[in-house]
Amino acid sequence: MRTITKGPEPRSLVEHRCSADANYANFGGKPALRQHLVREQRGLCCYCMSRIGADAKSMTIEHWHPRSRYPTEELDYRNLLASCIGHSQQGQTCNASKGDTPIARNPAEPGHRVDRDIRYLGDGMIHSDDPEWNRDLTEVLNLNAAFLVNNRKAALDAFVTTLGRTGSLHSETLKSMLRRANGDAFDGYLNPFCQVVVYWLQKRLSRAYDRAKRGRDFF
Repeated sequence: MRTITKGPEPRSLVEHRCSADANYANFGGKPALRQHLVREQRGLCCYCMSRIGADAKSMTIEHWHPRSRYPTEELDYRNLLASCIGHSQQGQTCNASKGDTPIARNPAEPGHRVDRDIRYLGDGMIHSDDPEWNRDLTEVLNLNAAFLVNNRKAALDAFVTTLGRTGSLHSETLKSMLRRANGDAFDGYLNPFCQVVVYWLQKRLSRAYDRAKRGRDFF
């Protein structure tokens, strides 16, 4: 999971919200909203970071605060996210697993620190040291479903292979790799599960800084 930078909301949503008897069910601009959200999230599910497209077969418009419990927020753009469908032979994940259960943190709220408080383990599992958030990740969203664990492990393995081919890396090289993994240098879609690589690059950079303090700028 990564922090989503929300931009201006679609004009159609603003206009609909100002109309009489407006609600999410009678909002006719959902196709355009899907495109807007997927582009804003750079082609990734708001929860598991798998690839999504801007169509109803690939993604669903997610309400971080469920409509059933927070009806006043059903047209609030900061409450709207793009989630994968969340159905597989190995069970439900993401929005499909979450249903009407609220979760503690919104990926579109920078102050919720979803980037910082998730650890990506070497075996592909994810974990948070915050018990409530860890419950949301593993039980409510089911983000340790086997196929997601395998996909994250594959992303990490590919990254480690790249490091092995590159050899000892200067901290500036690591920073450049981090910018690419994080999409800082371009505006297009990100690689699925890219936050796994971001997390491990940040760990490598931290180690490189420690070594630099001891007079060695390589690891």
